[in-house]
Amino acid sequence: MTLRACFIGLLVLLSQTGYAAIDTYEFRDELTRERFQALSAELRCPKCQNQNIADSNSPIAKDLRDELFRMLDSGASDTAIVDFMVTRYGEFVLYRPRVSSQTYVLWYAPVGLLIIGVAVVIALTRRKKTTGKSAEKEGLSAQEQQRLDALLKQDQDKDA
Repeated sequence: MTLRACFIGLLVLLSQTGYAAIDTYEFRDELTRERFQALSAELRCPKCQNQNIADSNSPIAKDLRDELFRMLDSGASDTAIVDFMVTRYGEFVLYRPRVSSQTYVLWYAPVGLLIIGVAVVIALTRRKKTTGKSAEKEGLSAQEQQRLDALLKQDQDKDA
């Protein structure tokens, strides 16, 4: 009887702990709920750095989710919400930074490095082909040919 009461008490205690970690928001319609989920997935947690605010359990992510809900409830547009978050936390809060003069390297450096890599591979391939053809064309001089023949003849004499 006491073991059963302890087990039920433990279940009640654990269920309240799990309930405390879940945010509950009352959305006015399904579209607002979808916008909340999309924006919370797009915004990075400033503390966790590798999680979005939807997945993070940090207090600041909770604050951001609350602010996001408040702004959505007040009728703010997605752009206004993102601008507010960027103003408050910087471009870091965006998983996909905007294309600007500060982020050109981030957006265009991989393409530039790919182009440079392809150019290097093409240049090395052409150089190898040119070097191989010139070595074939040069061949041996008459003096080198005589020396090679003499060496080959010495080898044949040793074998015989």
